[in-house]
Amino acid sequence: MTSSTGPLAGIRVIDISSSYAAPTASMYLGDMGAEVIKIESPGGDDARAWGPPFLNGETAWFMSVNRNKKSLCLDIRKDAGRGILFKLLESADVFIENINPGKLEKLGLGIDSLRARFPHLVICAVSGFGLTGPDSALPGYDLIAQARSGMMSVTGDNDVPQRVSTALSDVAAGTVAAFAIAAALVRQQRSGVGEVIDVALLEADLAFMSPRIASYLAGDAEPRPCGGTDSVLAIYQRFETTDRTIVVAIGNERHWERACKALGLQPLYERPELGSNAGRRAHRQEIVDAFQSILGRMTSKEALRLLQDAGVPCALINRLSEVVADPQVIARGAVRTQEHPVAGSFRSVAPPWRLGSQADGNVPNRPAPLLGEHGRSILSEIGLDDAQVDELAEAGVVWVP
Repeated sequence: MTSSTGPLAGIRVIDISSSYAAPTASMYLGDMGAEVIKIESPGGDDARAWGPPFLNGETAWFMSVNRNKKSLCLDIRKDAGRGILFKLLESADVFIENINPGKLEKLGLGIDSLRARFPHLVICAVSGFGLTGPDSALPGYDLIAQARSGMMSVTGDNDVPQRVSTALSDVAAGTVAAFAIAAALVRQQRSGVGEVIDVALLEADLAFMSPRIASYLAGDAEPRPCGGTDSVLAIYQRFETTDRTIVVAIGNERHWERACKALGLQPLYERPELGSNAGRRAHRQEIVDAFQSILGRMTSKEALRLLQDAGVPCALINRLSEVVADPQVIARGAVRTQEHPVAGSFRSVAPPWRLGSQADGNVPNRPAPLLGEHGRSILSEIGLDDAQVDELAEAGVVWVP
């Protein structure tokens, strides 16, 4: 399918970002139907080298975050390269970047100058720490954001901090950026007024930490890495069975009653001091030990069947091989296949939403572009013929395959 379907059809996005966070934002806009032109340096986005795994030389990481985009290789350090960028921005609705603010100024791409030149433009800057503050110039990565946000201080076990083992900060920041861009586009399309959107990986992670920080500021003890056994809810954690680890979530009083009855722990349910979540938190370890003594004698299938039949939220901790084969994941089309011209069939996670207007499957699903794949066609749209493009390529301003 082309990117002409979806609620953002007709919106043009120019994205000079690299790596994973900001490209997540432009990918989601493309998933919603926007035309996304990804401007890469002549050497390509850093993520093109993030492997293995490689599929015929193409990296899974890059392809997972760059579907529904076009690629143009342009050296914006050169005057002619910036001239081409400015020409593209004249017809663009959105500009996304993740370059250090100081470097942007040196390139003549400072936020203030862009706002003055393109007042209609929605400009989104994605960085580690934002455009202001004492650390705005520091480089930011997922690991750094997880550490500084306190996320690692509550993740892990036995007082050993641990990173959440995926690009959480990047996907979070990219999702926040896509939301903010879409909101700004509503006003832009009504009034012609642009916006500057400032998204920091640190603050995206702080949003995830909001309930923990709020609880600490309200007087709760400072949490430590304890394997997720300190939830505000009791019980809300993992348990071992004879073969696998499962999780059980007691989210309300009905769940508490059902779990106790299903596990033959009626005496626990009848104790008045355990009749509220606060009371169960005060006796958390006793309850955990009682649950574990029963569940530890069952297989995971037996335990899950017993609890699910009783209406108690629970799940097996899936391995990735089980995730991609999960009937619910398959039924929802949550893992999607693209046919890439070099990599071949590539499977990755689909957008985390479903639109009723696209219930027939008519959704944008173009694979990630090859390096510079659309360069000539994009440059022809701004009036450059093949001879002029070849001249720019000879000068190192553009790279075309």
